[in-house]
Amino acid sequence: MRRHTRVVGPLAVALAATLVLGACGAGRDSSEGANGGATDAGVTSERVTIGGTFPLTGVAAPGYSEIPTGMQAYFQYVNAQGGVHGRKIDFLVKDDGYNPSNTSTVTNELVLQDEVFATVGSLGTPTQAAVTDFLKDEGVPQLMVSTGSLQWGDNVEELPRTFGWQPDYESEGKIIGQWVAENMPDAKVGLFLQDDDLGEDAEKGVRQFLDEQIVAVERYTSGNTEVAPQVNGLQAKKADLVLSFNTPSYTALTQLAALKTGYKPKWFYASIGSDPELVGTLLGRFSEGAVEGSAALDGVMTTEYIPGIDSADDPWVQLWQKVWDKHGQGVGGGELTNYRIYGMSLAYAFAQALDAAGEELTREGIVEAIEENGADWEGPQLAPLRYSAESHMGIAGMRIVELQAGQGEPLTDVLVTDIGDAEITPDDSGQADDAPPENGVPTS
Repeated sequence: MRRHTRVVGPLAVALAATLVLGACGAGRDSSEGANGGATDAGVTSERVTIGGTFPLTGVAAPGYSEIPTGMQAYFQYVNAQGGVHGRKIDFLVKDDGYNPSNTSTVTNELVLQDEVFATVGSLGTPTQAAVTDFLKDEGVPQLMVSTGSLQWGDNVEELPRTFGWQPDYESEGKIIGQWVAENMPDAKVGLFLQDDDLGEDAEKGVRQFLDEQIVAVERYTSGNTEVAPQVNGLQAKKADLVLSFNTPSYTALTQLAALKTGYKPKWFYASIGSDPELVGTLLGRFSEGAVEGSAALDGVMTTEYIPGIDSADDPWVQLWQKVWDKHGQGVGGGELTNYRIYGMSLAYAFAQALDAAGEELTREGIVEAIEENGADWEGPQLAPLRYSAESHMGIAGMRIVELQAGQGEPLTDVLVTDIGDAEITPDDSGQADDAPPENGVPTS
């Protein structure tokens, strides 16, 4: 294996209230393991049961509700080939509606009733922050959290079993900020920020390079769909470049609010809010057909850290299409999307962790396996992971692209960095050239 250098209301869509994917095969603490010894909850000789919480309904459901279907499709693909070390993966998914109170309730169910081995891929900064202490107290690994908040990987001593996966928002803000400073030094920059760790961490990164260029900062609260005042505030300060760190629904909402007033800045949306297909659909829905299609995002800049559906020739995307064709109908149907690709990519990383943890699977063992091996994992991510005993941060970087006709046209090579004052450099690890194993299942 190659060694990598380590240095990533009207808008609510009514989806299923609760989606449970897979079957429960949990074992209790001190149950009989594969070789007759004690093992952790959620593990038997034949199965490992994991769980996750996602917004299947509510303001954050568009796009994000597709992530667990991608994960489940990949886990079914792995199970069809015998699992990992002979264990099949059972994945339980529960709806939290992007509400922290709900997250606490359904996470308690996963741990205390379903007895999951770990939570994997659970989504949302405020929602996952609500359960970190509970999971820590119960000794349950909180793996590959689906947000870029620093708290998932920057304080290993405080949260020793919590890991991020995607690039963190501060590093993304740094990469965007440096590029703008070098390529648009005269731009009057406005910031549109979600009013939580997403916006706070991103602003910290951006201000390392653009502090003197920023003329306006506007924040929104998730769930409040009226963003005209914020967009009007950016326009009043004559911001001609807006850097937006928001979820997909708010990309559509800001675009519609700007259209109403004739405000035409250059837009730069962070990776979490820039999926062209989804935003195009939301634009049509919110405008009642007045604005339709991804063409509305032509010229918008964003970042990417895994190959998506616009890269049909990429070997990873070809694998994900094969997985979805075989197992997608069993987990809800529809087409392969970027959010399902995100879920499959994250699920692949978890399969790598299971493989690295070995046949005698324990919670402590999987944490150690990620720390010791994760930085060297091949996979679909464009930049290496930063996992170690000192850091549980995820993907180290991304590239900047401009959207045209739903396609991301690269403006930079893959750039890598870390939080704080770590330098931003082109990635020289070769990570972006990885291809999947022939059978699509990781083995050590």
